[in-house]
Order: sequence, then structure tokens, then C-alpha cells
Amino acid sequence: MSRLGQVGGMLYRGEVSVNFVGKRRMWYTISTVIVLISLAALLIRGLDFSVEFTGGAVFTVQAPSASVSQVQKAVTDGGVSGAIVQEVGSGSATKWQVQTQTLTNNQTTNVENSLARELGLTQADISVTSVGASWGSQISSKAIQALIAFVIVITLYLSIAFEWKMAVAAFVALLQTLVITVGVYALTGFQVSPATVIGFLTILGYALYDTVVVFDKVRENTAGLLGGARSTYSEAANLALNQTLVRSINTSLIALLPVGAILFVGGGLLGVGELKDLSLVLFIGILSGAYASICIATPVLAQLKEREPQYQALAKRVATRASGGRAAKRATAKAPAADRSAAGSPTDLVDDEADEAGYADDAAPVADDLTPTASRVPAARSTPAPARPGPRQQPRRSGGSARHRPAGKKKRR
Repeated sequence: MSRLGQVGGMLYRGEVSVNFVGKRRMWYTISTVIVLISLAALLIRGLDFSVEFTGGAVFTVQAPSASVSQVQKAVTDGGVSGAIVQEVGSGSATKWQVQTQTLTNNQTTNVENSLARELGLTQADISVTSVGASWGSQISSKAIQALIAFVIVITLYLSIAFEWKMAVAAFVALLQTLVITVGVYALTGFQVSPATVIGFLTILGYALYDTVVVFDKVRENTAGLLGGARSTYSEAANLALNQTLVRSINTSLIALLPVGAILFVGGGLLGVGELKDLSLVLFIGILSGAYASICIATPVLAQLKEREPQYQALAKRVATRASGGRAAKRATAKAPAADRSAAGSPTDLVDDEADEAGYADDAAPVADDLTPTASRVPAARSTPAPARPGPRQQPRRSGGSARHRPAGKKKRR
């Protein structure tokens, strides 16, 4: 855990970085392949809706010692084909759930009698539930209405709280999450039940929650960005994504742990049921939502923002500054050692600053003769500076009564 905390701190400070935004073409390619596979599975195989959507009859049989083939054969002998047999529970609490199409009263009675006869059960061990297709159609229409209302409200909120380009990027990531989740159900043949619809609507909010957190950090990092030339919008957005990366991973893992426990442990012990259907769609949706919020939402936002003229100009300024720095480094590296030491010595830097301020070496004003300021006193040179010529003066005599004699004459004795 301490190691993970250190990595998180390094990511937040920018000491290490994962270039998610710079590699957006790779993420787009991966997402495109996954989305195409999901759409192909949806068009070719379709979704397997439960009896609540299609309508039909559900037989619940308490027969712990029976097998799938025995239950399937008993239903077929009762005159009904194409039934779906699923095991519910385990051990002595094992039950069998048989889903069929809509049956008449006579067909229902024949199936009950066949199950009781071939499995050695009584009528009390078999329960029948009939569901009409109209109830399933109502659920479908309500789910579609809820989905449309959710998308509209979220788009308006993001447009008002942030900006419309962030709303577009979040919608693209959300759409990918929905397509991947539906594609997994179509590809694997998982059954879609009312609990699946509930979980499906739940993952919409979770996926957008993580995206909004990242976008809030992006807005913080890009505030006042146009006033300088230190980084482009993509670089600032990528930094924000790295700063929230550990948080996003931790949030997803914490959410996946209980969902995975319900799905794998609870599903293995209890078998199929509403709880397993709910945990299954949540597990798939959380994984795809975390991927979309990290690898899709922010890169799409950066690409949209980089098309604005002011950010294009900012990118040119950043590139010009970076090229100037590289050129200076190359020139310094190619220069002789003596030139490099002279060019980069503190003495020259201080002298240049003094010259730019308008001070000469011999006329620089000093605030205090005893404690001169470092900014105005030139640094010590390696060799002493030559004395400057001045007006020649005659030495003074020590005695006050001494007479001045012309030069070149000697004193008489």
C-alpha cells in the first residue's frame, strides 16, 4: 500500500506520467475494435430476454437429485420444446427453473404431470408462474424513457457546470460503455432480466461520476493556461488524468470487490437469480466505464479543445519555446569546454545582468560601502583587473616646512 501511495504521489507531482492523451489513436483503435465486435454480436446473435420481457411460463421444480438432462427430457415429454432449464441454488437446496413460451392451460397441466412423473415429485414440489408479454414491454419502454431522460439531464448539467465540449466527451465515453456492456451480453448469451435493466441504469451514473471527477481536475489545471507558454492543453489534461489515475483505480477496485463477491461467490452458491443478474451487469459496466473514463473521455476532450484557435496558438508558442531550448542545449554541447565554462559561468551571468541594468564595472553605485549588495557587485574574477590610468600626482612631504624644489636640481652642500 505504501508503494502504491508513493506511485500516486509521483503521478500527482508529475514526476512520472502515463501519456494517455498522446496515445489516443491507440485507445481509439482498441475501442473501435471492441465496439464493432459488440455491434456484430448484437446484430447477429441478439439479446436473450427473460420471460418477463417475452412472456411465458416459469416452472420451479424442487428436485435436488435430478440433472439438467432429466428435467429437459421431462419438459419435452410434456409436449413443450425449446425450454430453458437453469439450476438455482446448490446442495440440498437445489431447484430447477424451467422457462417456456406462453402455454395454454392444457399445456401447463401436461408439463406439470410429466415433471412429477419422471422426477418422482408431487404437485406441491412444482410451482408455475405465468407472465404476459405486455408487462415486459412496459418495462422496456420505461427503461428507454429513463435512459433518454438521464442522458438529457446529464448533458445539460455538464454543459452548464463545465462546457459543452466536456459534455460531448462524457457522452462519447458513456455511449461506449453502454455498447460494450450490451455487446458482452449478446456475445456470451447472458439473459437480460428486469434486474439487468436496473443494473444497466446504475452503471450510467457510476461511469459519469468518474468522468466528472477527472474533468474537474482538468478544468483546474487548464485555468489560466493561455497566459503562458509552458504546456499545451493536451499536456495539462494528461497531467490531470495522471493526478486522478490512482483515485480512479482505487474507486473501481473498491466497487468491484463486493460486486465480484456477489457475482462469483453468491452466484456459485445461489445459482441464477435476480441478485446474480444485477451483479453481472454491474461488474461488466464498472470495468468498461473505468476504461472509458480514463482512456476515452479525456483524450476526446483534448482533441476537441486543441481545435480552438487560441489553443492552436498556444501549442505553437510551446513548440517554439521547446525548440529554442533544444537549440541552446545543442549549441552548448557543441561548443569547446572553455567556451562552455565561460558562457555558463555565474560571473558572466551577473555581469550581463549588471550591463542590462545600465551599470558599468567602475561606476556601479553601491548602497553601502561596508555591505555591498550581491546584485550590484561583480563576481570575483580569476585574474585581477589592470589598474586604470588616472591623473598623476606628486607625493607629499612629511614636514610642513619643507620647500618645494624643482625637479632635476640637487641640494647644495
